[in-house]
Amino acid sequence: MYWRLSNLYFWFFALLGGLLPYWSLYLEGQGFSYLQIATLMATIQLTKVVAPSVWGWLGDRSGQRVRLVRFGAITGSLFFAGVFLEPGFYGLLLVMLAFTFFWNAILPLYEVITLRALGKRRDKYGKVRLWGSVGFIGSVALIGGLLEFVPIQSLPWLLLPVFAGIALSAFLVPSERGERKPPAPKGSLKAIVTHPSVVAFFLMNFLLQVSHGAYYTFFSIHLEQHGYGKLAIGLLWSLGVIAEIGLFLVMHRLTARFTVRQIVIGALTLTMIRWMLIAEMTGLLPVLLFAQLLHAASYGALHAVSVQYIQGFFGKHHHGQGQALYSGLTFGAGGALGAWLSGFLVDGFSTSAAFWGGAMAMAIATVITWRKLQPPPAETADA
Repeated sequence: MYWRLSNLYFWFFALLGGLLPYWSLYLEGQGFSYLQIATLMATIQLTKVVAPSVWGWLGDRSGQRVRLVRFGAITGSLFFAGVFLEPGFYGLLLVMLAFTFFWNAILPLYEVITLRALGKRRDKYGKVRLWGSVGFIGSVALIGGLLEFVPIQSLPWLLLPVFAGIALSAFLVPSERGERKPPAPKGSLKAIVTHPSVVAFFLMNFLLQVSHGAYYTFFSIHLEQHGYGKLAIGLLWSLGVIAEIGLFLVMHRLTARFTVRQIVIGALTLTMIRWMLIAEMTGLLPVLLFAQLLHAASYGALHAVSVQYIQGFFGKHHHGQGQALYSGLTFGAGGALGAWLSGFLVDGFSTSAAFWGGAMAMAIATVITWRKLQPPPAETADA
């Protein structure tokens, strides 16, 4: 069961490792403008606004999450094949929207499948999820190395084995019994989402993902402009993920020593510093390496705290809806808006300007957190 569960994480994040660092370079090689690149990259995040809620609702209603994961894996792969038709900007936009709608359905459903399969052994989740990071790092390094020898236009062909791996691993997961969750108390979700601290939490995470728009859309192009090769770009992306893994391993010590508010303010400040370093000191490799290590703060620490925050505020009845809101409002809406705004900044000024925009978003998020964010009920109860 351990290897069956780990398999899909490995291949899912391997695909992400092939897309995030290199897809913008592929689009640039296809002749698209910076604003068009930003729009196409934004689709990866944009469909997260609705896909997790739609597929999560279907999973809860039918209880057939494994079948839905298999359907999403096959259908998403078929839609991605439209890339080989070279359909132009609007055609590729439709291809990306369709592909990511089904692709973004896989992970939220699979998280529920994994936790249900582990049952009382949920402490093993970290070891299962770790293979996602391994898949990302391996894919980034391998594809980056291959792109040193083949043109960037070959990227879709290099991704085909990864799609095959996702489809195959989805069918290795054993089917589950169709169980539906009991109804939640009426009106309780509205009381949660209108709580001032929850509003501040979502706004902080929204701005966090807005600030990541430049990173996920133009970091590779930014590095290429400063003379870094494809393999070096891939290794720099991998360094961020390695730092994230290291943070997850020691996160329990940080949460025992510091409050949620202290961790969030510290991580937001380090994220602001990270974007400023990338904007102005990319040519200095030691500084750039340090900036990538700060991914442990800008993603690792804040994501780990956010998962606990949602669990504390939304409870067992609304945990799934809380996760869907977190994914949709922050990674979805925030990530898409950040990618699009960074396109305007790059098109009008430079890639550095886009990272300065991310730093400004972090300054605003820090002020909001300082003034409004309060600990979740779970932390209050434990104190």
